[in-house]
Amino acid sequence: MTYVIGLNCVDTKDRTCIEHCPVDCIYEGDRMLYIHPEECIDCGACEPVCPVDAIVYESDATDGDLVFAEAARTLFEALGSPGGSAKTGLVPDPDVIAELPPKPARASN
Repeated sequence: MTYVIGLNCVDTKDRTCIEHCPVDCIYEGDRMLYIHPEECIDCGACEPVCPVDAIVYESDATDGDLVFAEAARTLFEALGSPGGSAKTGLVPDPDVIAELPPKPARASN
């Protein structure tokens, strides 16, 4: 099991979770962030700092979130284990993510 980043991250990419990850296992795609399931140590540091509540533990994920868990697995099966996101730059979004309709821009208060 690992943590999963879900729909709330799409087109948001706050990146606070990246700053709090002690093992650099959160990778940035064009539209969202992805947690590498084999590099993640399940520490949970990312979950409480996510301002859009996009991160859940996989066993607590909804059926909708499991699509994102599978997208991350697909991404990292192709990418392998680079040993940290700082070494990679942007990673390609899996098709299931790239094909999602754009989320409307949030109104600022």
